[in-house]
Order: sequence, then structure tokens, then C-alpha cells
Amino acid sequence: MPYFVVHALDAPGKAEARAANRPAHRARLRTHDHPLTVHIGGPLIDQGGAMCGTMLVVEADGRDEVDAYIAADPYALAGVYASVTIHEYAWGLGQPEETNG
Repeated sequence: MPYFVVHALDAPGKAEARAANRPAHRARLRTHDHPLTVHIGGPLIDQGGAMCGTMLVVEADGRDEVDAYIAADPYALAGVYASVTIHEYAWGLGQPEETNG
């Protein structure tokens, strides 16, 4: 399955909405009731030390799954993000090992 990088930037004035929705956002990242795997995730931090966005590396069958996953994220539903950019990612260094399951 291909990997994708999600780069989402917060809209101005959304710090309260981010804080209010952070527990639900984090819980969703840790569940496995969706058709993709989140390998890396965390907040983007501005020069003042405040959270200003989200970065994820996910593994999915295709871009449509990633789009749907992000659209249903608590931050997206609360209007936290001003922009979301998704690119397919050719993981080189530090790639997770494939399982023989």
C-alpha cells in the first residue's frame, strides 16, 4: 500500500477549537476502525511554541481513503484547518518493516 503525507495548517483564531477537539482527534489517531494506518503523527509548532497544524504519515490503499479519513477528523469537522495538503510519499529512510502476517 502507498504512503501519504498529510500537512494541515490551522486557520487563524482556532486555538480554542483545536484545544477542545484535541482529545477526540488523538483518540481517533490511535483507533483502528478505519481503512488506513497512521504511522507518524503530531502537531506542527510555530516559532512561538504554539500548535499551528498537523502532520501525518499514513498508509492507505489510495488517496480517496486518506481524503475521507481527514474529512471526518474532529479538527476538520470543527473547522480548525485552513488548508490540507496530501501527497503520496516514497518512504526512504526509516520505513516500517513489512510484516509477514
